[in-house]
Amino acid sequence: MPAMSVLEAAFCRSGPWRAIARRAILPWALQGVELHGEVLELGSGSGAMAVGVARSFPSVQLTVSDVDPAMVAAAARLLGDRGNVIVDQADVTALPYPDGAFEFVTSCLMLHHVVDWRRGLQEVARVLRPGGTFVGYDLADTSIASAVHVIDRSPYLLLDPDDLHRELLEAGFVDVAVRAGFAGTVARFLARRSTP
Repeated sequence: MPAMSVLEAAFCRSGPWRAIARRAILPWALQGVELHGEVLELGSGSGAMAVGVARSFPSVQLTVSDVDPAMVAAAARLLGDRGNVIVDQADVTALPYPDGAFEFVTSCLMLHHVVDWRRGLQEVARVLRPGGTFVGYDLADTSIASAVHVIDRSPYLLLDPDDLHRELLEAGFVDVAVRAGFAGTVARFLARRSTP
């Protein structure tokens, strides 16, 4: 899985992004969700969302992961002193975690960087416990989102919300909800892994 472009990575390590992520985006993405137990954050970048999760849900055991070694290092620096947080390097298409390891998996602005995001959804389903929840949001397939990624030359595959809904069902999720937000530029998703 490719890493983000230099431009996007710099933005994701910036103070303004961390503030926006914690104050506006995270509350919207996790609206109505009470995280508990073992939680995996995929595509954590520099750890902006993870700080918000750790503050809002101090009882969780949070595993924060990203494929990019520079982002993993940045997240480790930001989150290093928290006893309930583990920072890992991991590729969403081949997660190094055992089956059923997590009660929740979160993903914010990561899936569009995974060209084989369908494989990523299968891996999420594998590492979730039966009945576990996958929640987050990502860029929708809009001309604005396409333009940003063409300009910065990062590899991407923007998501059509209907495709995401269908592929979550295909990967073994139930109670799937995919909703547009922020004038249709992003899609918030919430899905539960089926129980046997």
